[in-house]
Amino acid sequence: MSSKILKPELRTVKLLFFYAFTFFIPFKTTYFCSSNTQLFIMTILLLGSGGREHALAWKLLQSKRCSKLIVAPGNAGTESIAVNINIDPTDFDAVKNLVLEHQVNMVVVGPEDPLVKGIYDFFKQDDVLKNIPVIGPSKVGAQLEGSKEFAKKFLVKHNIPTAAYDSFTAETVEKGCDFLETLNPPFVLKADGLAAGKGVLIIEDLEEAKTELRNMLVNQKFGQASSKVVIEEFLDGIELSCFVLTDGKNYKILPTAKDYKRIGEEDTGLNTGGMGAVSPVPFADAVLLEKIETRIVKPTIEGLQKEDIEYKGFVFIGLINVKGEPMVIEYNVRMGDPETEVVMPRIQSDLVELFTAVANQTLNEVSLEIDPRSATTIMVVSGGYPEAYEKGKVITGLEAIEGSITFHAGTKTENGTIVTNGGRVIAMTSYGDTFQQAIKKSYQNIAKLNFDKMYYRKDIGFDL
Repeated sequence: MSSKILKPELRTVKLLFFYAFTFFIPFKTTYFCSSNTQLFIMTILLLGSGGREHALAWKLLQSKRCSKLIVAPGNAGTESIAVNINIDPTDFDAVKNLVLEHQVNMVVVGPEDPLVKGIYDFFKQDDVLKNIPVIGPSKVGAQLEGSKEFAKKFLVKHNIPTAAYDSFTAETVEKGCDFLETLNPPFVLKADGLAAGKGVLIIEDLEEAKTELRNMLVNQKFGQASSKVVIEEFLDGIELSCFVLTDGKNYKILPTAKDYKRIGEEDTGLNTGGMGAVSPVPFADAVLLEKIETRIVKPTIEGLQKEDIEYKGFVFIGLINVKGEPMVIEYNVRMGDPETEVVMPRIQSDLVELFTAVANQTLNEVSLEIDPRSATTIMVVSGGYPEAYEKGKVITGLEAIEGSITFHAGTKTENGTIVTNGGRVIAMTSYGDTFQQAIKKSYQNIAKLNFDKMYYRKDIGFDL
């Protein structure tokens, strides 16, 4: 992992140069430019604390434009390569103070919460912060993930293929039960708001579906997130994820990926935040990719423009391939996790250059180069996840990893020792000429790890 990360002494020299340079330039100057003009280096703030953020940090630090990287709050993995500062990414006043104190030139938002709560708008509306770019959509744009109903209406309005649906509240719960009777099983219930990737239920039995609908709406099974529930027709096919980077006008399609949400092997058990991922998706051939771009990606970006929605960041499109026809399951407004841990290693272009082009709306002027190799990641999780689990378990074997990239997710350093600090703990990412080779390498290195009640799926890629 460290082979492409700047050596500490080189980063120190670049940092000294940065401070010497910025001493002569007012702080409010925007420190970036298009790829064909003078190169500026910058201090970047990355918000978040998971495996996605460690993968983004790993990639950002490979850029000659990045002199200093701050991760807030970060984890034990980001602490080893960047500067961690323990603040809440949704505390915008704390973020502002950090940006001013450390003369941050760009903010990259990892998780969805700050975006849905409007961090892009917070910066844009602040006289001191407005020239500092935020990589992520506006609050309205973030509703593509923040509200399932908003997303479904957007899809229907712009003729983007998706499942038939209707939405219900506690006041209309019995109408929702009647709607379920018009559908064929299995029944898909989705909490309208953010539920940490766990707000979707797929149920075979009609009466059980009615019971769960009432639990979600009346008993608030997912809290405020399920104050409204979207019921969809079930689509039978195989899922994949399409990632798009856009400046609001132009876009680049990043490598495809497929993740595995269920805790149990052969996709059984409860939904999780993701137990592993593969990139590229083997069944995503040129014909399918062309359909995805023309029928889904282009209409999505055009729809944002038609509705005058400011959007400078990632669009994560959850898709299902139904007999060769791609349909949208959902939008997310940031990179997926653990998909980021396989997509970022395959991007060979300078990520800071790409983000600079996003900020300047010149994404059409830069190229996107992709590593042709496959990349896979396997999540190592705490026993009991996604339900109750314990933290503070000592992790051993990290120093023995060879030939894979170890991305930290739920970890922290405690008295000089790395311990577990979340449900998903480590993402073990590997390259291979085939995804089978990459998966084998990841499993070989996971065998070197150990912590109490450690668990991982042993069948990632089984359906490919």
